[in-house]
Amino acid sequence: MADRKDSKTPSKSGLMKKKEKKVDKAEGKPEKEKNKDKDEKMKKKTEQNDAVSQGNGEIAEGAKGQDKNEDFELEPMELPPFQIIVGDRMCPSFFKFQFKNVEYSSGRNKTFLCYQVDIQGAAVESEGLRGYLEDEHSGSHAEEVFFQQVLAYYDKSLNYTVTWYTSSSPCVSCAAKLIEILRARKTLRLNVHCSRLFQWDDPETQAGLKALVKAGCKLRMMRPVDFSYVWSTFVENEEDNFTPWEDCQDSYDYYDEKLQDILK
Repeated sequence: MADRKDSKTPSKSGLMKKKEKKVDKAEGKPEKEKNKDKDEKMKKKTEQNDAVSQGNGEIAEGAKGQDKNEDFELEPMELPPFQIIVGDRMCPSFFKFQFKNVEYSSGRNKTFLCYQVDIQGAAVESEGLRGYLEDEHSGSHAEEVFFQQVLAYYDKSLNYTVTWYTSSSPCVSCAAKLIEILRARKTLRLNVHCSRLFQWDDPETQAGLKALVKAGCKLRMMRPVDFSYVWSTFVENEEDNFTPWEDCQDSYDYYDEKLQDILK
């Protein structure tokens, strides 16, 4: 979401002075000019209200309605557009924060997905596909967008092996959509390696992951060696070696145990 800036409210004495000044100024105007000023002010207020009502239905703090004691208008703030970010390599700080396999993932409210696609069976050997994407203020999650933007075209005469390294496991909705895709694309194999489990204690999420594996997806947690691979392959690392964060192995063991319990 866009950064919200606090609006400073004038003191009561300041408002009284502002009102008195406007009254003195208005007294010297003819009645016709007073009515003209009033009409222009009402028009401006209507235009501002219309501007606030457009967009995503959200009103930022800078676009809130007037307080009955206030005598000024606040400009509406525009929210950022919905978008999906696609690239070859991500920023190191993004990787270290978004992929960290901590138990409590506070502030990590988006999905980073690194992908590698191997294609076999073509007359001319394909180099495959490789890159990453992230969902930001988006209605579609990264897992679904991959099949909309990266691998939208599917040739049933070819064999596809898709490998993902994701910052978190699929949600209920994404699991259901991935199952539909796997059923429709018989020559596609999907391997998903997750840094963290998303809402692993929710029964619906657990059922979705079990159904996804049953549909043919290979699902497992990322090991320290996987983080090292993602660092060297999908991160702008400037040829620096990956140094695992503290408890990287312990966190893998923790999540792997949870996943095995879900998939029993």
